[in-house]
Amino acid sequence: MIKDEKILKALLYSLEEPSKEQKERFGKFLKNKYGAEAELEWIKSDEYAGGFRLQVGSDVYDWSLMGRLRQLKETLVRVPTDQGDIIPLIKESINEWTPEAYAEQIGEVLTVGDGIATVSGLEEVTFGEILIFADGVRGMVQDIREDEIGCVLFNEDEDVVQGSAVKRTGRTAGTPVGEGFLGRVVDALGTPIDGLGEIEAAGYMPVEAQAPSIIDRQPVDTPLETGIFAIDSMFPIGRGQRELIIGDRQTGKTAIASDAIINQKGKNCICIYVAIGKKNSAVVHMQQSLMKHDAMDYSIIVTASASDPAPLQYIAPYAGCAMAEYFMHQGKDVLIIYDDLSKHAVAYRALSLLLDRSPGREAYPGDVFYLHSRLLERAARLSDNIGGGSITALPIVETQAGDVSAYIPTNIISITDGQIFLESDLFFSGQRPAVNVGLSVSRVGGDAQTKAMKKAAGTLRIDLAQYREMEVFTQFASDLDDQTRRQLEYGQGLMRMLRQPQYQPKTQHEQVITLVMALAHTMQGIATDKVDEFIAGLIEMFEREHAEICERIDREGVMDDELKQEIIDISAEYRNGFD
Repeated sequence: MIKDEKILKALLYSLEEPSKEQKERFGKFLKNKYGAEAELEWIKSDEYAGGFRLQVGSDVYDWSLMGRLRQLKETLVRVPTDQGDIIPLIKESINEWTPEAYAEQIGEVLTVGDGIATVSGLEEVTFGEILIFADGVRGMVQDIREDEIGCVLFNEDEDVVQGSAVKRTGRTAGTPVGEGFLGRVVDALGTPIDGLGEIEAAGYMPVEAQAPSIIDRQPVDTPLETGIFAIDSMFPIGRGQRELIIGDRQTGKTAIASDAIINQKGKNCICIYVAIGKKNSAVVHMQQSLMKHDAMDYSIIVTASASDPAPLQYIAPYAGCAMAEYFMHQGKDVLIIYDDLSKHAVAYRALSLLLDRSPGREAYPGDVFYLHSRLLERAARLSDNIGGGSITALPIVETQAGDVSAYIPTNIISITDGQIFLESDLFFSGQRPAVNVGLSVSRVGGDAQTKAMKKAAGTLRIDLAQYREMEVFTQFASDLDDQTRRQLEYGQGLMRMLRQPQYQPKTQHEQVITLVMALAHTMQGIATDKVDEFIAGLIEMFEREHAEICERIDREGVMDDELKQEIIDISAEYRNGFD
């Protein structure tokens, strides 16, 4: 406010000059409100016909005709619409409505451009608060300085010009949430963009929220099966875990995410896919793929495309996480995929540089680590006494030429509970998913596997590591002894076994039976190009002739030594017939 020790300066805008009695009433009102004597300055203005506008610093009392109509409009907006006939409620609200003399804090735009506006005159504004600009343009406070604030705009900024008014809302950024969002595609502000009509929201949640405390969490020990052989067997993911998917562009990162979503069908897990900086065609392709496999019924797609302003790309993953928290606090399990956080960091870097923040390594601002840590720490499995819901996060990060030691990849690797590294050489050699066994890891490990899968996986990682080492050393050897040749054939069979077409997730019994059979060297001697045919026939035979074994593995998730030996014997018998 503009005041010294005792005198408060106030500006009164009206068409006619106030009388002496009116000035005395204004002075009395200001003294009661602010506890100081007021110096009232009248400014003639024809914009406030039928009333006046009183301004004290950034506080504005709009008692014009338009100001009172705006108050009435805000009152009618709050009328509940879910109580049948709302006409009597509207009539009652109008009859009982009386204008109120409340202050709106209004500032002034100093500069605007590239989705950034600097504003003066809002002394009490808070970080992250939503501001309203001209024609309903919304923005969020991202930079607070001594005499001005920096604000990012969520809409196009053509209507925002220097000198235009800015109004506080007193609310932080939030997004509508609810069951109605399932099966829909929305933007970063929760507005539907799939042409299927409006969404009735069940509530409104802040996009920035405190991560659950240690006391509110419980250990990650319940599997979240992706249906992808290479992941479920060697790098298992548990409900409440954060597992990074990392690799160069076009190596199958999004394919792993879509398969994980499709595999949650019938498993009481809600899926949220957040597309950041993607082409609209890629988002449409993801939606069509999920619809084709009946996965959209339990999924939400949140998108901030490459054509959207950087502020929307910045806020999109937080909005998706807020939607996930709504379901988590209801005791439900949620899988959320951020595709990808590399573009998220680039959008934040653009905002920070436009806000004149000091650039650091690779021109990113110094708080870029906090940018992602406060997002990913919100993934958790809650303790049973507060519902037991969970959020499992699968962030995706794109590398350049496999450089996992770059700034953003190393940041996110240090935040997450493991990473699945997809290697370009493996991808182009036909190994898909192209999971690098040596660089991938899950820090939850066997705790996130069923006992059957844990027992079946056995020495798979060690055997594959030995094969990769032996393959390197035997590239230059012309003569190989029989034992080395058998070891190479065994490793090649395992690698072929891990190949999996997209949109074909495997059930638990398929994975367990295949692993037990393969690690018992049952496939030894089968030509590599016949491995797929052999495994498909074996699983079909088990499901047809030994359905009780398949059902037991799926239902109980356990496998004793007797059952394991029975699977080996049946597989060996099938192998003899296959030959």
